[in-house]
Amino acid sequence: MNCEVSFRRLVDLLAVLRGETGCPWDRKQDHHSLKRFLLEEAYEVLEAVDEEDHEHLCEELGDLLMLLLFHARIAQEAGHFDIHDVCRGITEKMIRRHPHVFASSPELQAEDVARQWEQIKLQEKNRPARTSVLDGIPRNIPALNRAEKTVQRAAQAGFAWPDAESALAKVREELGEVEEAVESGPKGQVEQEIGDLLFAVIGLARAVGVDAESALRGTTARFAQRFRRLEARLDAGLAETTPDEMIRIWREVATEG
Repeated sequence: MNCEVSFRRLVDLLAVLRGETGCPWDRKQDHHSLKRFLLEEAYEVLEAVDEEDHEHLCEELGDLLMLLLFHARIAQEAGHFDIHDVCRGITEKMIRRHPHVFASSPELQAEDVARQWEQIKLQEKNRPARTSVLDGIPRNIPALNRAEKTVQRAAQAGFAWPDAESALAKVREELGEVEEAVESGPKGQVEQEIGDLLFAVIGLARAVGVDAESALRGTTARFAQRFRRLEARLDAGLAETTPDEMIRIWREVATEG
């Protein structure tokens, strides 16, 4: 079965599920009720990527694609647009934003492509006028992603640390302010200083070419793996183990990788 036939079959399936004799749950959904599922499926795709599980990734991409088609079907029923409009729009956009591939344009390095992409976005019609390079960053994305995008946009505009050492010095400065706030400041100040420290760390990650989101996901996964090994070695259970004993066993499992 070729790609076009498979895609058409899935589109038709959504039409049946949303039809008069279709599934009551599917017929009840709207754009807003599907938001959380869309977010969940996107994160499950990321998990499959991190696990490098190709079979799982194939399955999760299918779940995500189904939700995208679900949104398109709802829009079609309301007379706004359909999946063909979605495909046509993104195809035209990708061609327009890659003049170095589809038009007579000089070859570019990866960093130049990202800059050109943003410039073309600003020139496109039907886009609200921007008063800041930070305009257009979605407000509802996770805080870490939003901070990364904010730091990246500012850097593209020339507002960035000149080198990794300068970014590291800023992290040290913010850590010192966190320590002072913890010792004497109110909770609101502690929260602000911790936020400043996290933002500085994201700036450091950009300066050294590290994706902060991937770095944090990796660390969280390693912590979870080690913590499960810790739990397995606690004969008395977490509640009955002293902090000193827990730290001793943690150091053991941490050295194992």
